[in-house]
Amino acid sequence: MSPKDVIALAKEKGCKILDLRFMDFPGMWQNTSYPISELTEDCFEDGFGFDGSSIRGWQAINESDMLLMPQPETAFIDPFLAVPTLCLICNIADPVTKQDYTRDPRNIAKKACEYMTKTGIADTCYIGPEAEFFVFDDIRYNNNEHESYYHIDSQEAVWNTGRAEEGGNKGYKIRYKEGYFPVPPTDTLMDLRTEMVLKMIECGLDVECHHHEVATGGQCEIDMRFAPLLDMGDKMMKYKYVVKNCAMKAGKTATFMPKPLYNDNGSGMHTHISLWKGGEPLFAGTGYAGLSDMAMHAMGGILKHAAAIIAFTNPSTNSFKRLVPGFEAPVNLAYSQRNRSAALRIPMYSPSPKAKRIEFRCPDPTANPYLAFSALLMAALDGIENKIDPGSALDVNIYDLSPEEAANVPTTPGSLEEALVSLDEDHEFLLKGSVFTPDVIETWIDYKMENEVNAIKLRPHPHEFMMYYDI
Repeated sequence: MSPKDVIALAKEKGCKILDLRFMDFPGMWQNTSYPISELTEDCFEDGFGFDGSSIRGWQAINESDMLLMPQPETAFIDPFLAVPTLCLICNIADPVTKQDYTRDPRNIAKKACEYMTKTGIADTCYIGPEAEFFVFDDIRYNNNEHESYYHIDSQEAVWNTGRAEEGGNKGYKIRYKEGYFPVPPTDTLMDLRTEMVLKMIECGLDVECHHHEVATGGQCEIDMRFAPLLDMGDKMMKYKYVVKNCAMKAGKTATFMPKPLYNDNGSGMHTHISLWKGGEPLFAGTGYAGLSDMAMHAMGGILKHAAAIIAFTNPSTNSFKRLVPGFEAPVNLAYSQRNRSAALRIPMYSPSPKAKRIEFRCPDPTANPYLAFSALLMAALDGIENKIDPGSALDVNIYDLSPEEAANVPTTPGSLEEALVSLDEDHEFLLKGSVFTPDVIETWIDYKMENEVNAIKLRPHPHEFMMYYDI
C-alpha cells in the first residue's frame, strides 16, 4: 500500500483514530494514538516524535527524542476497539539524522534481509512459526518481601476433576499430556480459537489451522502460513495481540509463557526457515531427507551458533523450564527428519521441493520475533558462506542411547545465563552487514542479566521452603 492507499482505507472504514505501534527492545508492542486528521502523506516522511528514554532498553535521558516512521504496507483496522481505528506499524529513526535506530528490532530484521540479498545467496527468507499458548480462566500471582506465589485455574484442567462446579461437574477434563486434538466437549476452547482465527484473518494474517495442544489446562496452537521474514515479524505481533484480546473478551486470559504449568508440556514456537532466489526454493536437493548442500550447510551454521541464537529465541528464565528432557523438548543440538527431540527437524509432509524447509524447534513465543528470526537467518547464512558441516543425523531415539553415547550429543544451554554467556562469546556472525551491532549485543546481554537473570537469583523460590524450611 502507498500512503495514498492508506488514507483512502481510513476514509473507507470511517476511521477516527490513528494508532501507531512499534516494538520495544525486549519484545512488547507499544502504541500511541492520534486523531485521524494527523494522517497525511507527509507524516510518512516526517514521522511522529516521542520520548525514547521511556522505552525499555533504549535511549538515555539526554538523547531521548526519537521518531516513529509509519510503514504504509503494514496498515490494518483494529478489530477490537470501539472507535474505528487505523493501525500502522512503525520503524524508529533519529530525529536529527533520520537514520534508522540501531536498537529498533524491526530495523534489525530489515537489515538482516538486506544483508541476505547482498550476499547473493538468496533474495527471500521465508519464516513459518508455530506459536503455542495457554488460555486460562483465572491467574493470580504476587511476589514481594514476605510472599511469593501463583495460582492458575482452568475449567478443563485435570486437577479439577473433583471440583464442585455450578450446574455439576461434567468430568470432561484433559489428563496430563493428553490434550492433543480432542474434540468438544473435552476441548472447551474450539469456538474461542475459531474467533481468534477470524480476527487474525481480518488483520491480514494467512491462517492454516488451529487445534488444542498436548498440555492440560487450555494449551492451544494456531498456525500461520509462512511469509517473508520482516512480514512475519509484523504478523507475529498481530497474532499475539489477537490471541490476548480475544481471550480477554471471552472472560479468559492467554499467556505465551513457555512453562506456566509444572509436570506437563510447555509452549514452544517451532520455527520453519527456507531460502529462495528468483522464485525458486534453494533447500530442495538429493541429499539427506531431500535437502540441498546449501540446506545442509545452513543447518551446520544453526547448530554451530545454536547456543548464542537461543539467547534470542528463548529469552526468558522460564524458557529453560521447557528445555528439559522428557517433554518432547528439543534439547539435543542435532538434526533429524523424524526425531522431535532434535533441535533441527526436516518436515517430510510433502514431496514438493517448494515445501522443503528446516524446522528449528528450540524457540518459544516469549521471543522478540524480529530479533529471533534475524539471528536464525544470520546463523544459516554463516553456515552457507563457510560450508559448515552439520555432522551426522540423529535418527535414533535419544532416550534409547547409552549414557556414553548420549554424552556425545551436545545439548542446549541449561539456563538463560548460559545462553547469554554463549552469545557474549559467539556473536561475530551477527555483526556481518551491521545487522546486529556490538551495542545491541551488549545492551541485550546487560538488560537480560540485570532485569531477569539476577532478579530471579535474588528471590527465594516457594519450592525451596518445601525442601529446606525444616532442616
